[in-house]
Amino acid sequence: MRLKFTKMQGLGNDFVVIDGVRQKVLLSPEKIRWMADRHFGIGCDQVLLVESAHDAHADFRYRIFNADGSEVAQCGNGARCFARFVRDQGLCLKDEIQVDTDAGRLILRLVEQDQVIVNMGVPRHLPSEIPMQGDVEHVVYPLDLEGERVQFGAVSMGNPHAIVVCDNIDTAPVERLGPTLERHPLFPERVNVGFIQILSREEVRLRVFERGSGETLACGSGACAAVVHGIIRGQLDPVVRVHLPGGDLTISWAGRGSPVMMQGPAASVFEGVIII
Repeated sequence: MRLKFTKMQGLGNDFVVIDGVRQKVLLSPEKIRWMADRHFGIGCDQVLLVESAHDAHADFRYRIFNADGSEVAQCGNGARCFARFVRDQGLCLKDEIQVDTDAGRLILRLVEQDQVIVNMGVPRHLPSEIPMQGDVEHVVYPLDLEGERVQFGAVSMGNPHAIVVCDNIDTAPVERLGPTLERHPLFPERVNVGFIQILSREEVRLRVFERGSGETLACGSGACAAVVHGIIRGQLDPVVRVHLPGGDLTISWAGRGSPVMMQGPAASVFEGVIII
């Protein structure tokens, strides 16, 4: 099978984007892992599949596959690349695009230059909604992990996130605690783990260990979850600049019951054809 693809990136979080509207696409976990391999395939954090909408009120359907072949419901940086891709490929000429995902509908808006604003939906906080074990919602959950007491917040942005507040993300135990918390029995679907350093009420630094991919240069949904947690803790204002290793995002949230808005760049890197 010959597949046309586009390599894209959003703040260094890189994707193989495949047009499933104008070509037939059959992807297995094995094929996805091969494409995502940086030595034997194309190399990426996630594979994104553009499909025709199943609902008459949506423009497209958006599917996301991690580098390990698992399918997930949400990816914020990928959503921005998705919007840029369908515009660049002439699949949609609208400035505002409605996209269905397994996490619900996303509204993507293309603005000046390479910037895209994504309505990421309303965050969820109950353990059953994240999902994680437990019946009662808390702002902070304590956990004994590898001989130390770790405190984290938990938020769903259509995918599960655990957020750890730390003094300095440069020395945060991302490589050690990230994979351990990601696969902890508390989280039946695993979890993305964010390490946030609060610089001021309007500015933070963030590193994210993503489930199925490891630490990435940026995680859009992780940035949203981290800011939501910081606002709930009373430490952040409604509009926050998030500095990730790959670049910056602007996250806005008006509080409970409101959607999270994310703004950041998306860019094409190259196009090609792969035989799988």
